[in-house]
Amino acid sequence: MTSNINDWLNDHSDYLYRFALARLKDPHQAEDAVQETMLAAIKNNSFEGDSSARTWLTGILKHKIIDLQRKHIREQPVSDIIDLDSSESSMDDFFDQKGHWLDKPVTLNMPDDSLEQKQFLSVLDECLSKLPKKLKAIFMLRDVQEVENENICKELNITATNAWVMLYRARMGLRKCLELNWT
Repeated sequence: MTSNINDWLNDHSDYLYRFALARLKDPHQAEDAVQETMLAAIKNNSFEGDSSARTWLTGILKHKIIDLQRKHIREQPVSDIIDLDSSESSMDDFFDQKGHWLDKPVTLNMPDDSLEQKQFLSVLDECLSKLPKKLKAIFMLRDVQEVENENICKELNITATNAWVMLYRARMGLRKCLELNWT
């Protein structure tokens, strides 16, 4: 096994480093990804020879790169996203600590708007009926009834990640349907 590891290092480390550097654009992260790849290969040692060692190691490296990118996105400081020193009013002024509206947007009772609003709600209802059951349920719970994500996960027996994916799909499905049927 030790000779395999030394062979892998000698034969593939430069290639793996270049592969990682091309995707991560950071030499230190690329080195870390290659080291993590080698450690995973040593730890699991599941290489069976069905493909070349380079292909197998590259597959591991791809997963390590994805993990690093996800970690970077999750750990991105808020200051990189929002200008905290801005003198303009903050979005926090509109929401409570749970993320709910402090004052819900006002519906104006204009006669023309009333008819348009009824027509829109009719199209929205039709679009909601076209969604799969679970996507409709998660959209209604989260965006209409403003149920907390944790409670939605318990009620629908899904993970938080799955809930966000499903909510995204529901919103995109509704958006597409509304664009086709409303505008």
